[in-house]
Amino acid sequence: MEDQKEKQLFHEVNKGYTMLEAINEAKRCLHCKVPQCKKGCPISHDIPDWIHELSKGNLGNAMSIINEKSNLPSVCGRVCPHEKQCEGHCVLAKKGQNINIGKLERFIADFDGDMGLIREKLQPKTRGKVAVIGSGPAGLTIAGDLARTGFNVEIFEMEPEPGGVLMFGIPEYRLPKDIVRREIKKIEELGVIFHCNTTVGTDINIDQMFEQGFDAIFMGTGTVKPQKPDIPGRNLRGVRQAIYFLRKVSLYNEGSIAREDVPVQKGDRVFVLGCGNTAMDAARTAIRMGAKNVEIVYRRTINEMSALKSEYEEAVEEGVKFNWKSNIVEILDYNGEVSGVVIECNGERRTEKADKVLFAVGSVPASRVVSTTTGIDVDERGYVLTRETPYGMTSRKGVFAGGDVVNRPSTVVMAMRDAKQVAEGIAKYVDAIKLIDTINQPATFIEEQNKQ
Repeated sequence: MEDQKEKQLFHEVNKGYTMLEAINEAKRCLHCKVPQCKKGCPISHDIPDWIHELSKGNLGNAMSIINEKSNLPSVCGRVCPHEKQCEGHCVLAKKGQNINIGKLERFIADFDGDMGLIREKLQPKTRGKVAVIGSGPAGLTIAGDLARTGFNVEIFEMEPEPGGVLMFGIPEYRLPKDIVRREIKKIEELGVIFHCNTTVGTDINIDQMFEQGFDAIFMGTGTVKPQKPDIPGRNLRGVRQAIYFLRKVSLYNEGSIAREDVPVQKGDRVFVLGCGNTAMDAARTAIRMGAKNVEIVYRRTINEMSALKSEYEEAVEEGVKFNWKSNIVEILDYNGEVSGVVIECNGERRTEKADKVLFAVGSVPASRVVSTTTGIDVDERGYVLTRETPYGMTSRKGVFAGGDVVNRPSTVVMAMRDAKQVAEGIAKYVDAIKLIDTINQPATFIEEQNKQ
């Protein structure tokens, strides 16, 4: 019973529009001739067009326009940093009256998902065969874009369920898992095949994929190896990575693990190092798991944090405390367990009691895929090096990479933007090698005939 109450705290926080609210909001759009909102969108959504269709009640048309640019509209409508992108560029934003584009996108996508309005026509899969490693935002975008344009696409995912960070890294109260599953199902209906519980670099490698007939391979493995700051006490029990904590909570909410397996227990005093969206997610999740006190420690100011202002405001409202221009310089030890933290601010130090410390200070790529093949160059930090033409191709012919693994921006929509460009690069590459094969076929045929 207590567990049920705890899980109810993860119900989605921000509610969507009703039909009437959505249409009334859509009617406020000025349908600008030069839409700044579209310029502010990383994937160049035709925002005024689909909002106009919504304002007339044409939800099917609105969804069709959205589908032309986005594979994950229900996700983007919830977790995109709209205030910095489309909504921040809206001409009405200067008066503080911007159109709530994110909530409108979410409404249309949710309505389509609930009602099953749009079922896209399957394209003949005649252009080539592409393998995608990883099923996070980048991998799903690559798969959706290529499947829509006639490619056979297969995704290889190490987890038992696809979704990557969408499934295991973003808390349920911000992004319900059923929404992620619904978006993935739409991509599966395009003909994309998913291989879960399959680790590339262990169960199969890139060389074997090429042997199986794949024309190109995309690496969308993200940065799964968290960084651990060089702080005394960092290896004590009770010190964890924020992303590890979020994953454990996600598994607990799904019923896959017991409550005692979650790193934060009721009554814990928790300190989170970092101030990005992951830090905010970890802090707000710790509150929901019953932590007595949760504090974020950040070495810079509120104006320099990478987290959204709205995320910060909601965290404050929920009881999270903030230590600005501060750093954890030592984690105190009591019989191998965390007992406190030493915080430095403006040259002065103070000691606070603590039970758990969560690091949210970034991560780097794991080397499993690269180390089990040849010819893929990386920089000194392990990020994969890629070229501009064809966009996203690594130093190994036919192998592409995008998103966090090449150190490009890490938000969901930025990963999607990069992936859309890589998808174009893959399509051009595969089309080119197919054309070259076709041109060379007559010469090969003549050579074989002469041998006979």
